[in-house]
Amino acid sequence: MTATRHSWGRYFHYQQKEFDFCWQQDSLPQVEVSLLPYGLGRSYGDSCLNDGGALIHARHLDHFIQFDKSTGVLCCEAGVTLADILNLCVPEGWFLPVTPGTKFVTVGGAIANDVHGKNHVADGTFGRHIKSFELLRSNGERLLCSLTAQPELFAATIGGLGLTGFITWAELQLIPVHNAFVQDDSFQCDNLDHCLQLFEQSRETHRYRVAWIDCLAQGNALGRSIFSRANHCADTALPVVHQPKKKLSVPITFPPYVLNRYSVQAFNALYFRKLRARRKQSRLDYDSFFYPLDNIHHWNRIYGPRGFLQYQCVATKEPRAALQALLTRIAQSGQASFLSVLKEFGDLPSPGMLSFPRRGYTLALDFPNLGASTLNLLNDLDAIVREAEGAIYPAKDARMSPVMFQLSYKNLDAFSAYIDPKFSSSFWRRVCP
Repeated sequence: MTATRHSWGRYFHYQQKEFDFCWQQDSLPQVEVSLLPYGLGRSYGDSCLNDGGALIHARHLDHFIQFDKSTGVLCCEAGVTLADILNLCVPEGWFLPVTPGTKFVTVGGAIANDVHGKNHVADGTFGRHIKSFELLRSNGERLLCSLTAQPELFAATIGGLGLTGFITWAELQLIPVHNAFVQDDSFQCDNLDHCLQLFEQSRETHRYRVAWIDCLAQGNALGRSIFSRANHCADTALPVVHQPKKKLSVPITFPPYVLNRYSVQAFNALYFRKLRARRKQSRLDYDSFFYPLDNIHHWNRIYGPRGFLQYQCVATKEPRAALQALLTRIAQSGQASFLSVLKEFGDLPSPGMLSFPRRGYTLALDFPNLGASTLNLLNDLDAIVREAEGAIYPAKDARMSPVMFQLSYKNLDAFSAYIDPKFSSSFWRRVCP
């Protein structure tokens, strides 16, 4: 069938043909247009869309193949979600080695975007924990890919944005846990320096570290934030399952005037004071710590009918100065981002050719789409990121220029040799015209 779909940012609305891939033995459709694998569509920009082409739905490939409870090695089809894995594996004492801020993504999508989490310094990207996968190419070849079998194609597919072929199944290594909880230690930070100091102090002691940033704070309060650090709880007496919270839902698309500088400023002030103390230690179930937004279905509707643009960058050269420049420019613009998250990337390399993380700090921001003023702001942020020898994350991008993409990804020429000739995406045609 032909359908119009939007990405999670609701910024693009593209029409494409759609085909279901239901069984591992299925073949790719023989059509004249380009193909692109599609999971749950949680990419924010156009990397999951193929305007005028075809999407191949992988979500029906939702079966577990094998799970070794003694080693934590899991083999599953590519349409299995991270939520599915958690439901199966946490009660058996295993957890995802790396997880993004939502569990509603497929394993294939997590590989294609080489997702990262709050533990990059300790564990690297999702791709580091993939042992092997099967890649179906448009010519009908089925290739087993790993570090030793088809290693170049393995490297191109991890972080390869679905352009090298269709992943049918994958094998990954989980990490052991004792229960379904983490021990969280959160702080109010008065400014950016205070926040970065806590990141540095916690590198060796805490697996997970993240900060929410008030992007409208200025002057001495620039970069004020809530910093959280956590480890999995070691208490074997705690339950291996937890009671899920009642899910909320945004039933309608909000009017465009709801999110503005003043409403977000009020929200940020309340959120900064939510700890009611300078420091708070608490035990949280994994949903509350890793996936707070998953408890609000369709939260992307709050940005209104024009959608929003997420901007995630990493600064590698003099990252503190780059973060200060980014936050100053955002605060001066008055454009509101209340979902502003800061994480640290470490030295662990990804096997992926186009992997986004590299040593430094990464800032993720959501901006309501105000048209030209928002695009001009993001162009200014690009200039700061270029100066910091950084990069923009394709999974979050809706407007990166070809020049910025080429500067961000030095392995682009090597990667291009492994693209399946029948595969493409709206993102790829935009940044590699």
